[in-house]
Amino acid sequence: MPITNSDTLIQEKEKNSTYKAASHAAFASFLNLTFLPVFSFIWLLLQRKQLIKNENDSLIAIYHNHFALKLNLIAAFFLVAVTTLMILLGGFNSAWTWVYVISYFTLVHSIFILIAVWALTRSWSGKKVFK
Repeated sequence: MPITNSDTLIQEKEKNSTYKAASHAAFASFLNLTFLPVFSFIWLLLQRKQLIKNENDSLIAIYHNHFALKLNLIAAFFLVAVTTLMILLGGFNSAWTWVYVISYFTLVHSIFILIAVWALTRSWSGKKVFK
């Protein structure tokens, strides 16, 4: 049976919706790390619930959602760990507190943001973040 033009259009729409779902997850991850921390994480969890409910969704959308959740949970762990270390090692009145804060945000947190941007660009092309 030859592939018709309508079959090609349907396949193209399915591919676009898959890429869109993957890019929504990656964008929510980026937003969670930059502008809207808690709200974007809730959006990621709601997307996860919807992706699990819909069995027709592509594996790439599920992959990007799972990757975004892991990335943001690891970033949250590092944020809590650095905050705990700041309080234990000197409190908020110590001059070293600002060294920890500035070092964390310029080194560690910017790496998380860079990974989120990389995931966003890879989701636009329908590829995994790392091979």
